[in-house]
Amino acid sequence: MQSSAPGPALAQAPVHSSEDGLLSFDLVAEAQRVKLGNRNANLLTYNGQVPGPRLETKPGDTVQIRFANQLNQPTNLHYHGLHIPPTGTGDNVFLEIPPGEHHTYEFQIPQNHPAGTFWYHPHYHGLVAEQLFGGLAGLFVVRGELDEISEIQAAQEAFIVLKDFALDRSGNIPDPGHMAQMTGRIGDLLTANGQFNPSLEVAQGGLLRLRLLNASTSRFFWLSLEEHPFYLIATDGGAIAAPVELNDLVLAPGERVEVLIRADREPGQYRLLNQPFNPAQGMMGGSMMGGSQSRNSTETVATLTYSGTTNALPLPNQLIAVEPLPEPQTTRQFTLNHGMGMGMVFLINGKAFEHDRIDTQVRLNTVEDWEIINTGTMAHPFHVHINKFQVLSRNGQPAPYAAWKDVVSVSPGESVRIRIPFRDYTGKTVYHCHVLDHEDRGMMGVLDIQSNS
Repeated sequence: MQSSAPGPALAQAPVHSSEDGLLSFDLVAEAQRVKLGNRNANLLTYNGQVPGPRLETKPGDTVQIRFANQLNQPTNLHYHGLHIPPTGTGDNVFLEIPPGEHHTYEFQIPQNHPAGTFWYHPHYHGLVAEQLFGGLAGLFVVRGELDEISEIQAAQEAFIVLKDFALDRSGNIPDPGHMAQMTGRIGDLLTANGQFNPSLEVAQGGLLRLRLLNASTSRFFWLSLEEHPFYLIATDGGAIAAPVELNDLVLAPGERVEVLIRADREPGQYRLLNQPFNPAQGMMGGSMMGGSQSRNSTETVATLTYSGTTNALPLPNQLIAVEPLPEPQTTRQFTLNHGMGMGMVFLINGKAFEHDRIDTQVRLNTVEDWEIINTGTMAHPFHVHINKFQVLSRNGQPAPYAAWKDVVSVSPGESVRIRIPFRDYTGKTVYHCHVLDHEDRGMMGVLDIQSNS
């Protein structure tokens, strides 16, 4: 078990909030030499920072992001989890922004958009894993009804972007090699907001609202906090109905949670631990860049330190009801596996991604059940753009509580059933595996949402 002393205080990315209903912002993707903990690293950054700036909006706000690509390869932006148009200047993942070019994204956050922890990252097919692994990720927060619950308002708030990196002696990201591109590239440096084991202070008696994002390309996190349970209050798509007590939690790539932590123990230091988690990668093992094949030791991600005291704060009893969805009009199956082409390819229903092929056509204002079946040897976190879903069951066992999600991990041999409403927006978007090397190697399909007229 890692015993290193906690580092400096947990850094929070610069925050840019909407004013008078408008978030207007300049965002630049560029290679930069930055500090990663105590190391000099040559990474890919948004506005020179890793993670990128935190953007905050409210329902009804207009967002204008003037984006400049200063990388040496094409890129674009995906607004992961936001319910906004998939076309034009919205969440258009088919867009190519060449090196040196600009693009203005402009869209409105719907009036009924839930409060939640969302994020932005590149989504140019074929380069997604490389660019995210290089450091391109930032939080996108929608403030709303959940933030107005009195017990949550009283809590101290902190954001942690969890991300792994690999660096060689010169501070460059090494070539992942063939095997890492099959299993998914994993770095041996675990960071929280670009820091190694930062410290996080909370007053004894206080309540900490911790928002967690797994912004890794492939790594799963299995988290626990010494002597403290987590009280889950929100998942990818926003609040759940009431807090759920958990001793630990697993975050697949792309997943987010919000938890409350009660500072009701003896004053001291408590480690936020990441235990080794093998997401059933079958015969291949977990290929680790920049070091050993895999790490079998528990590592400290951050350290919670009690500082001062306050009157004991209660947990909320109720949060926000999760709307029950009607019975589906259609049920579909999606089988996830891999095959051999020019190297390994990753497949949905036996097909690798093709830009010009429509794989699934749905109607606006309908509800569908999707059964996602993993017949391969590796875990695949399944992500749907634009419209969130509810997980109904896993291997026939009902979900323990209702929640809105946009990523659900499906282990080898598992079958997961989700229910998804298609609302508000027509046009083409995608669904894919969020182990992004798998997505880049074909595990993505095109979803065409058509109007009923």
